[in-house]
Amino acid sequence: MTAPARLTRLLPAQLDDDQRTLYDAITTGPRAQGPQRFPLTAPDGSLNGPFNALLTSPAVGTALQEVGAALRYRTGLDDRSREIGILLVAARWDSAFERSAHEAIARGLGFTEEELLALRREDLDLLAGTLTETELAVGRVVVALLDGDLDDAQWDAATAALGEAALFELTTLVGYYATLALQLRVFRV
Repeated sequence: MTAPARLTRLLPAQLDDDQRTLYDAITTGPRAQGPQRFPLTAPDGSLNGPFNALLTSPAVGTALQEVGAALRYRTGLDDRSREIGILLVAARWDSAFERSAHEAIARGLGFTEEELLALRREDLDLLAGTLTETELAVGRVVVALLDGDLDDAQWDAATAALGEAALFELTTLVGYYATLALQLRVFRV
């Protein structure tokens, strides 16, 4: 049995000015463009997933929304590498919403069900024959970050394969999606 949500789903008519500005940034920004693999809003207009919670504190919610949009749409990470990172975070945190939403995106990028299962299990060895060397490097970095750190050998291998900018983006991605996974769990989304 799923626990009931802990936060009230805010309807567009209930929003104050700051909440409405954030709501509009989410519903008309880059997340709302292109193919929708999961709906941003429910039929009543309230926000799905982690986005409703962002409205409870518009200043913090806006900052998180902007970080998320930058990670999804303005980094040097290619789409597949980004989704590998997100799905590994979802697996580690056992975040059902993140997994469902981002597996839908990954399927749109050509990931197979076998690859998605391997990511759910954090089994990079199983993926060695199907992912590119860059994608595998991303996976190794993300798993190491989820374990707590990159040792010197991992750092050297990661900077050689990905570069410092990608490592900065990956550390931010892991932190951001871990934050969302925690919020999704605590708020019972």
